[in-house]
Amino acid sequence: MFQKDIVPGIHRIEHAYTNFYVVEEAGRLTVVDTSFPKSWGLLLDILSELEFDRKDIAAIIITHAHFDHLGFAARAQAELGIPVWVHTYEAYIARHPYRYDHEKNRVLYPLLHPRSLPIQMSMIKAGALAVPGLKHIHKFENVEKLEVPGSPKVIFVPGHTHGHCAFYFEERGALLTGDALVTLNPYTGETGPQIISGAATADSAEALVSLDKLLIAKDSIILPGHGEPWKDGVAKAVGLARDKGAS
Repeated sequence: MFQKDIVPGIHRIEHAYTNFYVVEEAGRLTVVDTSFPKSWGLLLDILSELEFDRKDIAAIIITHAHFDHLGFAARAQAELGIPVWVHTYEAYIARHPYRYDHEKNRVLYPLLHPRSLPIQMSMIKAGALAVPGLKHIHKFENVEKLEVPGSPKVIFVPGHTHGHCAFYFEERGALLTGDALVTLNPYTGETGPQIISGAATADSAEALVSLDKLLIAKDSIILPGHGEPWKDGVAKAVGLARDKGAS
């Protein structure tokens, strides 16, 4: 699914229940997260629809380096030399996207939450089991903004992973939360603002505490890594996620 201008100059692409985003500025593009290997062709088709070329991509920035957000990053890097930026604490996962800390056994979730089965199968078809790690990584840490098209503010929100970041495009009123705050939990199939299950979260308690850092975005639209955009205020989303707690 493609949503052009979910806010002006930011486009949402959903593939296998996972979102990534294209940000325009002055004829150059930033891609935020890279979903799955098979999302690459989808991106190229959409760039053509937007009257851009793949060579217009100036940077890829990654909220966190789990396999479902790192999908085509290595290909973009190898074919086009596009720099891929991750937080320093994400560098290991970016090289090894299946080696990450999590609190709970992932195998049990499809049995306990059958609504998640179509989600998991869709991800597998999109290439979730064959995501290559990055060989070359551009790292950032302790920066206010990234010098890429769109110039997003960096909000460090550890918990889901140790180096998870949200990207706040303040002038456009958009907060890209990755998996720090989602409106669809791929491990349960539940919708609404929440953090992701312990099957993929390193520290749920820390993830819930980190939600407070998102409040700086106030009335911005939330563009999550999984699920539909949230337009009813950041404070309300954070409150609902905190009330729901860990799963």
